[in-house]
Amino acid sequence: MEVRAVAKDTGISPRKVRPLVDMVRGKKVDEALILLQFTPTPTARVVAKVVKSAAANAENNFQMEPADLRIVNIFAGEARTLKRFRPRARGRANRILKRSSHITVVVAEEEE
Repeated sequence: MEVRAVAKDTGISPRKVRPLVDMVRGKKVDEALILLQFTPTPTARVVAKVVKSAAANAENNFQMEPADLRIVNIFAGEARTLKRFRPRARGRANRILKRSSHITVVVAEEEE
């Protein structure tokens, strides 16, 4: 059985989240949390929070053993984009796009 957790509208662009997501895909939950703990980016804390949430959902809602959980699927999709404007020379303006992402984690028990 697969259990999922989603963090919506994180203030981090998907481009910054994807390398971390690729790093932990397919790993056991404990191993992924240790990797994320020692990764020196602030984004790692957000990804770790979602992984912990998925593990907690599996443990509390479906009585799965947390030590047996593996990250089956994890991805960062694009969320809403805030549009801002920056003044430029001669009365013009440039658009600034502040991107955000939805991070989805799917965990399942490992079969032996």
